[in-house]
Amino acid sequence: MHTTIFRMNSIIENMKPLLVNTFDVGGAAKACIRLHSGLLNSNIDSNLLVNHLTQKHKEKLVQIEDFTINNIKYSLGQMISNKSKAILKEFYLYSKEKAIVADAFIKNRDNRLEFYSSPKTNIDITKSRHYKESDIVNFHWVARMLDYSSFFKLNNKPIVWTLHDQNPFSGGEHYLEALFGIDDRGYPIKRVLTKIEKERFKENLDIKIKALKDVNTLTIVSPSAWLAKEAKQSQLFSRFPIEVIPNGIDTEVFKIRNQEYTKELFNIPLNKKVILFVADDVKNFRKGFEYLNRALKSINSSDFIFITVGNNNSDFNSEKDVLALGRINNDLLMSIIYSMADVFITPSIMDNLPNTIVESLCCGTPVIGFPVGGIPDMIEDEVNGIICKEISVKSLVEGIDRFFNNQERFSSVNISNRARSLYSVEKQTNAYIKIYQNMLK
Repeated sequence: MHTTIFRMNSIIENMKPLLVNTFDVGGAAKACIRLHSGLLNSNIDSNLLVNHLTQKHKEKLVQIEDFTINNIKYSLGQMISNKSKAILKEFYLYSKEKAIVADAFIKNRDNRLEFYSSPKTNIDITKSRHYKESDIVNFHWVARMLDYSSFFKLNNKPIVWTLHDQNPFSGGEHYLEALFGIDDRGYPIKRVLTKIEKERFKENLDIKIKALKDVNTLTIVSPSAWLAKEAKQSQLFSRFPIEVIPNGIDTEVFKIRNQEYTKELFNIPLNKKVILFVADDVKNFRKGFEYLNRALKSINSSDFIFITVGNNNSDFNSEKDVLALGRINNDLLMSIIYSMADVFITPSIMDNLPNTIVESLCCGTPVIGFPVGGIPDMIEDEVNGIICKEISVKSLVEGIDRFFNNQERFSSVNISNRARSLYSVEKQTNAYIKIYQNMLK
Protein backbone atom coordinates (compact mmCIF):
# COMPACT_ATOMS: atom_id res chain seq x y z
CA MET A 1 0.00 0.00 0.00
CA HIS A 2 2.75 2.45 1.03
CA THR A 3 4.77 1.51 -2.06
CA THR A 4 1.80 2.30 -4.33
CA ILE A 5 1.24 5.70 -2.69
CA PHE A 6 4.97 6.50 -3.00
CA ARG A 7 4.92 5.59 -6.70
CA MET A 8 1.85 7.75 -7.35
CA ASN A 9 3.40 10.73 -5.54
CA SER A 10 6.60 10.20 -7.51
CA ILE A 11 4.63 10.23 -10.79
CA ILE A 12 3.00 13.55 -9.85
CA GLU A 13 6.29 15.16 -8.79
CA ASN A 14 8.11 14.13 -11.98
CA MET A 15 5.21 14.53 -14.40
CA LYS A 16 6.08 16.55 -17.50
CA PRO A 17 2.99 16.98 -19.70
CA LEU A 18 3.26 18.82 -23.00
CA LEU A 19 0.07 20.57 -24.07
CA VAL A 20 -0.14 21.30 -27.81
CA ASN A 21 -2.40 23.85 -29.52
CA THR A 22 -2.03 25.47 -32.94
CA PHE A 23 -2.89 29.02 -31.84
CA ASP A 24 -2.53 31.00 -28.62
CA VAL A 25 -5.83 32.85 -29.22
CA GLY A 26 -9.39 31.65 -29.78
CA GLY A 27 -11.81 29.54 -27.76
CA ALA A 28 -9.79 26.32 -27.79
CA ALA A 29 -6.58 28.19 -27.00
CA LYS A 30 -8.26 29.94 -24.08
CA ALA A 31 -9.42 26.59 -22.64
CA CYS A 32 -5.98 25.05 -23.18
CA ILE A 33 -4.14 27.97 -21.55
CA ARG A 34 -6.46 27.82 -18.54
CA LEU A 35 -5.65 24.12 -18.07
CA HIS A 36 -1.93 24.85 -18.51
CA SER A 37 -2.15 27.54 -15.84
CA GLY A 38 -3.99 25.14 -13.53
CA LEU A 39 -1.27 22.51 -13.96
CA LEU A 40 1.46 25.05 -13.21
CA ASN A 41 -0.41 26.17 -10.09
CA SER A 42 -0.54 22.49 -9.03
CA ASN A 43 3.29 22.36 -9.29
CA ILE A 44 3.16 20.24 -12.45
CA ASP A 45 6.01 20.93 -14.87
CA SER A 46 3.72 21.68 -17.80
CA ASN A 47 4.72 23.16 -21.15
CA LEU A 48 2.37 24.51 -23.83
CA LEU A 49 3.65 24.22 -27.40
CA VAL A 50 2.01 26.37 -30.08
CA ASN A 51 2.58 26.79 -33.78
CA HIS A 52 1.78 30.48 -33.85
CA LEU A 53 2.56 32.72 -30.87
CA THR A 54 0.87 36.10 -31.29
CA GLN A 55 1.06 37.75 -27.87
CA LYS A 56 2.64 37.63 -24.43
CA HIS A 57 1.07 35.45 -21.74
CA LYS A 58 1.68 35.28 -18.01
CA GLU A 59 1.84 31.50 -18.39
CA LYS A 60 4.82 29.73 -19.95
CA LEU A 61 4.09 29.20 -23.67
CA VAL A 62 6.64 28.09 -26.24
CA GLN A 63 6.57 28.21 -30.02
CA ILE A 64 7.70 25.20 -32.00
CA GLU A 65 11.43 25.67 -32.63
CA ASP A 66 11.72 24.69 -36.26
CA PHE A 67 9.53 23.45 -39.06
CA THR A 68 9.78 22.54 -42.69
CA ILE A 69 7.95 24.28 -45.51
CA ASN A 70 8.52 22.75 -48.93
CA ASN A 71 11.75 21.17 -47.61
CA ILE A 72 13.19 24.55 -46.49
CA LYS A 73 13.84 24.91 -42.77
CA TYR A 74 13.05 28.19 -41.03
CA SER A 75 14.15 28.95 -37.48
CA LEU A 76 11.93 30.91 -35.12
CA GLY A 77 14.42 33.79 -35.28
CA GLN A 78 14.25 33.94 -39.05
CA MET A 79 10.48 34.03 -39.01
CA ILE A 80 10.36 36.77 -36.38
CA SER A 81 13.09 38.86 -38.02
CA ASN A 82 11.00 38.95 -41.18
CA LYS A 83 8.30 40.82 -39.22
CA SER A 84 5.75 39.98 -41.86
CA LYS A 85 2.30 39.29 -40.47
CA ALA A 86 1.18 38.22 -43.90
CA ILE A 87 3.81 35.47 -44.03
CA LEU A 88 2.95 34.28 -40.53
CA LYS A 89 -0.73 34.18 -41.39
CA GLU A 90 -0.04 32.36 -44.65
CA PHE A 91 2.13 29.83 -42.84
CA TYR A 92 -0.57 29.16 -40.27
CA LEU A 93 -3.37 28.86 -42.77
CA TYR A 94 -1.70 26.61 -45.25
CA SER A 95 1.61 25.05 -44.24
CA LYS A 96 1.71 22.12 -46.65
CA GLU A 97 -1.83 22.95 -47.76
CA LYS A 98 -0.39 26.06 -49.43
CA ALA A 99 0.14 23.95 -52.52
CA ILE A 100 -3.60 23.34 -52.91
CA VAL A 101 -4.91 26.89 -52.47
CA ALA A 102 -5.92 26.84 -56.12
CA ASP A 103 -7.75 23.54 -55.60
CA ALA A 104 -11.39 23.90 -56.61
CA PHE A 105 -12.48 22.32 -53.33
CA ILE A 106 -10.79 25.03 -51.26
CA LYS A 107 -11.61 27.88 -53.63
CA ASN A 108 -15.28 27.03 -53.89
CA ARG A 109 -15.86 26.30 -50.22
CA ASP A 110 -18.43 28.69 -48.75
CA ASN A 111 -16.69 31.02 -46.27
CA ARG A 112 -19.70 30.84 -43.96
CA LEU A 113 -18.89 27.18 -43.24
CA GLU A 114 -16.69 26.22 -40.30
CA PHE A 115 -12.97 25.49 -40.79
CA TYR A 116 -11.71 22.68 -42.99
CA SER A 117 -8.29 21.15 -42.24
CA SER A 118 -6.23 18.46 -43.95
CA PRO A 119 -4.48 15.74 -41.87
CA LYS A 120 -1.24 16.63 -43.68
CA THR A 121 1.26 19.30 -42.63
CA ASN A 122 5.02 19.82 -42.92
CA ILE A 123 5.40 20.20 -39.17
CA ASP A 124 7.20 17.54 -37.14
CA ILE A 125 6.20 17.97 -33.49
CA THR A 126 8.52 15.14 -32.40
CA LYS A 127 11.58 17.27 -33.29
CA SER A 128 10.66 19.82 -30.67
CA ARG A 129 12.91 19.88 -27.61
CA HIS A 130 9.83 20.21 -25.43
CA TYR A 131 8.30 17.11 -26.98
CA LYS A 132 11.48 15.13 -26.31
CA GLU A 133 11.60 16.27 -22.67
CA SER A 134 7.93 15.48 -21.98
CA ASP A 135 6.55 12.16 -20.74
CA ILE A 136 2.96 12.63 -21.91
CA VAL A 137 1.43 14.73 -24.70
CA ASN A 138 -1.97 16.43 -24.45
CA PHE A 139 -3.28 17.54 -27.84
CA HIS A 140 -5.91 20.27 -27.97
CA TRP A 141 -6.82 22.15 -31.20
CA VAL A 142 -3.97 20.92 -33.40
CA ALA A 143 -5.42 21.34 -36.89
CA ARG A 144 -2.82 22.43 -39.48
CA MET A 145 -0.10 21.65 -36.95
CA LEU A 146 -0.37 17.87 -36.60
CA ASP A 147 0.72 15.61 -39.45
CA TYR A 148 -1.14 12.39 -38.66
CA SER A 149 0.98 9.97 -40.71
CA SER A 150 4.43 11.03 -39.51
CA PHE A 151 3.57 11.88 -35.90
CA PHE A 152 1.91 8.60 -34.96
CA LYS A 153 4.68 6.69 -36.72
CA LEU A 154 7.41 8.48 -34.73
CA ASN A 155 5.63 9.08 -31.41
CA ASN A 156 6.64 6.99 -28.39
CA LYS A 157 4.67 8.77 -25.67
CA PRO A 158 1.12 8.32 -24.32
CA ILE A 159 -1.36 10.79 -25.80
CA VAL A 160 -4.35 12.56 -24.27
CA TRP A 161 -6.45 14.27 -26.94
CA THR A 162 -8.80 17.01 -25.78
CA LEU A 163 -11.53 17.58 -28.35
CA HIS A 164 -12.72 21.10 -29.10
CA ASP A 165 -14.65 20.15 -32.23
CA GLN A 166 -15.13 17.17 -34.57
CA ASN A 167 -12.07 17.68 -36.76
CA PRO A 168 -9.75 15.14 -35.07
CA PHE A 169 -12.04 12.27 -36.11
CA SER A 170 -13.70 13.78 -39.21
CA GLY A 171 -12.73 13.89 -42.86
CA GLY A 172 -11.54 17.47 -42.52
CA GLU A 173 -14.48 19.54 -41.32
CA HIS A 174 -14.33 20.96 -37.80
CA TYR A 175 -18.09 20.61 -37.45
CA LEU A 176 -20.07 18.17 -39.58
CA GLU A 177 -22.62 20.79 -40.48
CA ALA A 178 -25.81 19.01 -41.50
CA LEU A 179 -27.71 22.32 -41.63
CA PHE A 180 -26.71 25.27 -43.77
CA GLY A 181 -28.92 28.22 -44.62
CA ILE A 182 -32.22 29.50 -43.31
CA ASP A 183 -35.54 29.54 -45.16
CA ASP A 184 -38.16 32.28 -45.39
CA ARG A 185 -40.05 30.85 -42.41
CA GLY A 186 -36.97 30.97 -40.18
CA TYR A 187 -36.16 27.25 -40.19
CA PRO A 188 -32.80 25.65 -41.07
CA ILE A 189 -32.11 24.20 -44.51
CA LYS A 190 -30.51 20.76 -44.78
CA ARG A 191 -27.05 20.78 -46.30
CA VAL A 192 -26.28 18.58 -49.29
CA LEU A 193 -22.64 17.51 -49.67
CA THR A 194 -21.11 17.72 -53.14
CA LYS A 195 -19.36 14.80 -54.79
CA ILE A 196 -15.94 16.41 -54.33
CA GLU A 197 -16.67 17.02 -50.63
CA LYS A 198 -17.54 13.37 -50.09
CA GLU A 199 -14.41 12.23 -51.92
CA ARG A 200 -12.11 14.60 -50.04
CA PHE A 201 -13.59 13.70 -46.64
CA LYS A 202 -13.19 9.97 -47.31
CA GLU A 203 -9.60 10.44 -48.48
CA ASN A 204 -8.70 12.37 -45.31
CA LEU A 205 -10.45 9.94 -42.98
CA ASP A 206 -8.61 7.02 -44.60
CA ILE A 207 -5.30 8.77 -43.87
CA LYS A 208 -6.28 9.21 -40.21
CA ILE A 209 -7.47 5.61 -39.81
CA LYS A 210 -4.24 4.28 -41.28
CA ALA A 211 -2.12 6.57 -39.08
CA LEU A 212 -3.82 5.43 -35.85
CA LYS A 213 -4.07 1.76 -36.80
CA ASP A 214 -1.40 0.59 -34.32
CA VAL A 215 -1.93 3.26 -31.65
CA ASN A 216 -2.98 2.00 -28.21
CA THR A 217 -1.87 4.60 -25.65
CA LEU A 218 -4.49 7.23 -26.46
CA THR A 219 -7.23 8.64 -24.23
CA ILE A 220 -9.85 11.02 -25.57
CA VAL A 221 -11.21 13.86 -23.42
CA SER A 222 -14.38 15.70 -24.41
CA PRO A 223 -15.70 18.82 -22.67
CA SER A 224 -19.30 17.79 -23.47
CA ALA A 225 -21.33 14.60 -23.41
CA TRP A 226 -22.49 15.34 -26.98
CA LEU A 227 -18.97 15.46 -28.45
CA ALA A 228 -17.96 12.37 -26.45
CA LYS A 229 -20.88 10.48 -28.02
CA GLU A 230 -19.92 11.72 -31.50
CA ALA A 231 -16.33 10.57 -30.98
CA LYS A 232 -17.41 7.17 -29.63
CA GLN A 233 -19.55 6.62 -32.73
CA SER A 234 -16.75 7.63 -35.11
CA GLN A 235 -14.64 5.21 -37.12
CA LEU A 236 -11.43 6.68 -35.75
CA PHE A 237 -11.96 6.94 -31.99
CA SER A 238 -14.54 4.24 -31.22
CA ARG A 239 -11.96 1.85 -29.71
CA PHE A 240 -10.30 4.37 -27.37
CA PRO A 241 -11.36 5.32 -23.82
CA ILE A 242 -13.27 8.59 -23.70
CA GLU A 243 -13.65 10.83 -20.64
CA VAL A 244 -15.92 13.88 -20.21
CA ILE A 245 -14.20 16.80 -18.46
CA PRO A 246 -15.75 20.28 -18.86
CA ASN A 247 -13.41 23.17 -19.61
CA GLY A 248 -12.31 25.11 -16.54
CA ILE A 249 -12.54 28.83 -15.90
CA ASP A 250 -10.89 31.39 -13.62
CA THR A 251 -13.66 31.85 -11.07
CA GLU A 252 -11.81 34.78 -9.48
CA VAL A 253 -12.31 36.74 -12.70
CA PHE A 254 -15.67 35.46 -13.89
CA LYS A 255 -17.99 36.25 -11.01
CA ILE A 256 -21.00 38.43 -10.19
CA ARG A 257 -20.35 42.16 -10.42
CA ASN A 258 -22.71 45.00 -9.56
CA GLN A 259 -25.00 45.48 -12.57
CA GLU A 260 -25.74 49.14 -11.91
CA TYR A 261 -22.02 49.91 -11.77
CA THR A 262 -21.23 47.96 -14.95
CA LYS A 263 -24.04 49.73 -16.84
CA GLU A 264 -22.72 53.10 -15.74
CA LEU A 265 -19.28 52.19 -17.12
CA PHE A 266 -20.85 51.86 -20.59
CA ASN A 267 -23.33 54.73 -20.19
CA ILE A 268 -26.31 52.38 -20.44
CA PRO A 269 -29.54 53.64 -18.82
CA LEU A 270 -30.41 51.63 -15.73
CA ASN A 271 -33.98 51.09 -16.96
CA LYS A 272 -32.79 49.34 -20.14
CA LYS A 273 -32.86 45.54 -20.38
CA VAL A 274 -29.57 44.28 -21.85
CA ILE A 275 -29.40 41.34 -24.28
CA LEU A 276 -25.86 40.14 -25.03
CA PHE A 277 -24.55 38.28 -28.09
CA VAL A 278 -20.92 37.09 -28.49
CA ALA A 279 -19.31 35.47 -31.54
CA ASP A 280 -15.87 35.62 -33.13
CA ASP A 281 -17.47 36.25 -36.49
CA VAL A 282 -21.18 36.57 -37.25
CA LYS A 283 -20.52 35.43 -40.83
CA ASN A 284 -19.91 31.92 -39.48
CA PHE A 285 -23.34 30.38 -40.11
CA ARG A 286 -22.92 27.81 -37.32
CA LYS A 287 -23.08 30.62 -34.75
CA GLY A 288 -26.70 31.30 -35.73
CA PHE A 289 -26.50 35.09 -36.04
CA GLU A 290 -29.28 35.24 -38.63
CA TYR A 291 -31.72 33.47 -36.28
CA LEU A 292 -31.11 36.07 -33.58
CA ASN A 293 -31.16 38.98 -36.01
CA ARG A 294 -34.57 37.92 -37.32
CA ALA A 295 -35.88 37.15 -33.83
CA LEU A 296 -35.05 40.65 -32.60
CA LYS A 297 -37.31 42.15 -35.29
CA SER A 298 -40.20 40.70 -33.27
CA ILE A 299 -39.13 42.61 -30.16
CA ASN A 300 -40.69 46.07 -30.45
CA SER A 301 -40.06 47.36 -26.96
CA SER A 302 -37.80 50.37 -26.58
CA ASP A 303 -36.82 49.00 -23.17
CA PHE A 304 -34.04 46.83 -24.67
CA ILE A 305 -30.48 47.43 -25.77
CA PHE A 306 -28.53 44.79 -27.67
CA ILE A 307 -24.80 44.48 -26.99
CA THR A 308 -22.57 42.54 -29.37
CA VAL A 309 -18.98 41.35 -28.96
CA GLY A 310 -16.89 39.99 -31.83
CA ASN A 311 -15.92 40.65 -35.43
CA ASN A 312 -18.46 41.89 -38.00
CA ASN A 313 -21.13 42.33 -35.33
CA SER A 314 -22.09 45.70 -36.81
CA ASP A 315 -24.30 43.66 -39.17
CA PHE A 316 -26.85 43.49 -36.35
CA ASN A 317 -30.39 44.73 -37.04
CA SER A 318 -29.80 48.47 -37.38
CA GLU A 319 -33.39 49.32 -36.42
CA LYS A 320 -32.67 48.33 -32.82
CA ASP A 321 -30.68 50.06 -30.07
CA VAL A 322 -27.32 48.30 -30.57
CA LEU A 323 -23.92 48.73 -28.96
CA ALA A 324 -21.26 46.88 -31.00
CA LEU A 325 -18.10 46.53 -28.89
CA GLY A 326 -15.97 44.65 -31.45
CA ARG A 327 -13.47 41.96 -30.49
CA ILE A 328 -12.44 41.77 -26.82
CA ASN A 329 -9.61 39.53 -25.55
CA ASN A 330 -9.55 40.73 -21.92
CA ASP A 331 -11.23 38.35 -19.45
CA LEU A 332 -11.82 41.00 -16.80
CA LEU A 333 -13.57 43.28 -19.28
CA MET A 334 -15.65 40.36 -20.55
CA SER A 335 -16.75 39.51 -17.02
CA ILE A 336 -17.96 43.10 -16.60
CA ILE A 337 -19.91 42.86 -19.87
CA TYR A 338 -21.55 39.55 -18.87
CA SER A 339 -22.51 41.05 -15.50
CA MET A 340 -24.06 44.03 -17.26
CA ALA A 341 -26.39 41.79 -19.29
CA ASP A 342 -29.79 40.56 -18.19
CA VAL A 343 -29.45 37.57 -20.50
CA PHE A 344 -26.86 36.12 -22.87
CA ILE A 345 -28.20 34.58 -26.09
CA THR A 346 -26.18 31.91 -27.90
CA PRO A 347 -28.11 30.95 -31.05
CA SER A 348 -25.52 28.42 -32.28
CA ILE A 349 -27.09 25.65 -34.36
CA MET A 350 -24.13 23.35 -33.58
CA ASP A 351 -21.58 23.66 -30.77
CA ASN A 352 -19.47 21.79 -28.24
CA LEU A 353 -19.21 23.38 -24.78
CA PRO A 354 -18.84 27.11 -25.54
CA ASN A 355 -16.56 29.04 -23.19
CA THR A 356 -18.96 31.96 -23.52
CA ILE A 357 -21.80 30.06 -21.81
CA VAL A 358 -19.54 28.97 -18.94
CA GLU A 359 -18.30 32.55 -18.53
CA SER A 360 -21.82 33.99 -18.57
CA LEU A 361 -23.15 31.52 -16.00
CA CYS A 362 -20.20 32.11 -13.66
CA CYS A 363 -21.08 35.81 -13.79
CA GLY A 364 -24.65 34.90 -12.79
CA THR A 365 -26.14 35.80 -16.19
CA PRO A 366 -28.79 33.37 -17.54
CA VAL A 367 -28.37 31.95 -21.06
CA ILE A 368 -30.83 31.24 -23.89
CA GLY A 369 -29.83 28.65 -26.49
CA PHE A 370 -31.00 25.97 -28.89
CA PRO A 371 -31.14 22.26 -27.83
CA VAL A 372 -27.95 21.34 -29.71
CA GLY A 373 -24.49 19.91 -28.98
CA GLY A 374 -23.18 20.51 -25.47
CA ILE A 375 -25.51 23.44 -24.75
CA PRO A 376 -28.08 21.31 -22.86
CA ASP A 377 -25.16 20.06 -20.70
CA MET A 378 -24.92 23.57 -19.27
CA ILE A 379 -28.38 25.10 -19.42
CA GLU A 380 -31.14 23.75 -17.17
CA ASP A 381 -34.40 25.07 -18.57
CA GLU A 382 -35.94 27.84 -16.43
CA VAL A 383 -33.25 27.39 -13.75
CA ASN A 384 -30.15 29.05 -15.20
CA GLY A 385 -31.57 29.89 -18.61
CA ILE A 386 -33.91 28.82 -21.38
CA ILE A 387 -33.56 25.90 -23.79
CA CYS A 388 -35.59 26.64 -26.92
CA LYS A 389 -37.79 23.83 -28.21
CA GLU A 390 -36.18 23.65 -31.66
CA ILE A 391 -33.85 25.42 -34.05
CA SER A 392 -36.02 28.18 -35.52
CA VAL A 393 -36.58 31.92 -35.33
CA LYS A 394 -40.05 31.30 -33.88
CA SER A 395 -38.69 29.11 -31.09
CA LEU A 396 -36.01 31.70 -30.25
CA VAL A 397 -38.62 34.45 -30.02
CA GLU A 398 -40.69 32.26 -27.71
CA GLY A 399 -37.60 31.58 -25.58
CA ILE A 400 -36.83 35.29 -25.24
CA ASP A 401 -40.45 36.04 -24.30
CA ARG A 402 -40.48 33.17 -21.80
CA PHE A 403 -37.36 34.51 -20.14
CA PHE A 404 -38.45 38.13 -19.75
CA ASN A 405 -41.98 37.16 -18.65
CA ASN A 406 -40.41 35.19 -15.74
CA GLN A 407 -37.09 36.95 -15.22
CA GLU A 408 -37.55 37.19 -11.47
CA ARG A 409 -37.28 33.40 -11.09
CA PHE A 410 -33.62 33.41 -12.19
CA SER A 411 -31.29 33.87 -9.23
CA SER A 412 -27.93 35.32 -10.25
CA VAL A 413 -26.34 34.11 -7.02
CA ASN A 414 -27.57 30.52 -7.47
CA ILE A 415 -26.59 30.49 -11.14
CA SER A 416 -23.09 31.76 -10.39
CA ASN A 417 -22.48 29.47 -7.40
CA ARG A 418 -23.52 26.35 -9.32
CA ALA A 419 -21.44 27.23 -12.37
CA ARG A 420 -18.36 28.16 -10.35
CA SER A 421 -18.48 24.79 -8.58
CA LEU A 422 -18.86 22.85 -11.83
CA TYR A 423 -16.37 24.71 -14.00
CA SER A 424 -13.48 25.69 -11.78
CA VAL A 425 -9.98 25.29 -13.21
CA GLU A 426 -9.01 23.36 -10.08
CA LYS A 427 -11.66 20.71 -10.72
CA GLN A 428 -10.63 20.41 -14.38
CA THR A 429 -6.92 20.24 -13.50
CA ASN A 430 -7.38 17.49 -10.92
CA ALA A 431 -9.35 15.40 -13.44
CA TYR A 432 -6.54 15.74 -16.01
CA ILE A 433 -3.83 14.91 -13.47
CA LYS A 434 -5.72 11.70 -12.65
CA ILE A 435 -5.78 10.75 -16.35
CA TYR A 436 -2.07 11.53 -16.74
CA GLN A 437 -1.31 9.40 -13.67
CA ASN A 438 -3.24 6.41 -14.98
CA MET A 439 -1.52 6.59 -18.35
CA LEU A 440 1.98 6.94 -16.85
CA LYS A 441 1.69 4.15 -14.26
